[in-house]
Amino acid sequence: MGNVTPFLVQWALTSLSLWVASYVFSGLRFADGGSLLVAALLLGFANAIVKPLLILFTLPLTVLTMGLFLLVINALVLMLVSQLVSGFTITSFWTAFFASIFISLFSLFVSGILF
Repeated sequence: MGNVTPFLVQWALTSLSLWVASYVFSGLRFADGGSLLVAALLLGFANAIVKPLLILFTLPLTVLTMGLFLLVINALVLMLVSQLVSGFTITSFWTAFFASIFISLFSLFVSGILF
């Protein structure tokens, strides 16, 4: 059970961040709580599996932009999750771009308070 607890805490933190982001950004919506929980779970998996591959494949561009392309990768991963989860919609790339920044900063802030 000890290995499951950090996973559940991270899932809850991601869910909270997505929920708050849906109130901050009008272009980011969830149909219901189930789609929010599935999106948070899938976002965690996408950040663990897909994002490192994207970073590896775009390494020259990331180095050329001094790391700023990582913000684009974060937005693309969030858009990918919205395409895969029924009930989770993002209206534009820019909504995903700024929402991904917000979600990262909000998660960092809350985890800093909790831990």
